[in-house]
Amino acid sequence: MLRRGRPYGRGRGGKAPEHPDSSEAARRAGLLLLSRRDYACAELAAKLAAAGYAPAAAAEAVVALQEERLLDDARFLDNFVRAHAGRGQGPGRIRQELGQLGFTAATVDEALASGPDFTALCREVRARKFGAQPPASWAERGRQGRFLQYRGFSSDDIRLATGQDPDISEDHTE
Repeated sequence: MLRRGRPYGRGRGGKAPEHPDSSEAARRAGLLLLSRRDYACAELAAKLAAAGYAPAAAAEAVVALQEERLLDDARFLDNFVRAHAGRGQGPGRIRQELGQLGFTAATVDEALASGPDFTALCREVRARKFGAQPPASWAERGRQGRFLQYRGFSSDDIRLATGQDPDISEDHTE
């Protein structure tokens, strides 16, 4: 199958690597990829294999880049959580995307725990999209709740963001 005249997995040049069994060539290709953005270890190995490098050479290159501290899954997780939370995505959506990248639930939960306060983020996202005033009707509350749910926020965060906090009752006066 061709994509813009290039076979899938052959990189920008459309040609196979000169030394597909060389771990040093795979390391250089991985370094070039890392110069553009951060990758998870498994993601970089898959990208190198798709570019035509032997799986063993790709694995060796990934190990070499990890030893040089140029490739780090913990750093990738922190950056990923921070970047996606900055886009207004909640923990559910971030958890799903990291799971698709091959991270275990324990490592994802650890990264999310060190991330931002998702309740406050949910409030900010709701206010940015719908304004500072809380929803006036149940229909509007449902519409805003569905939007926040799509963004990956928990039902507790959504309830607090839409003004349904059980600790703050409307008829409670002090």
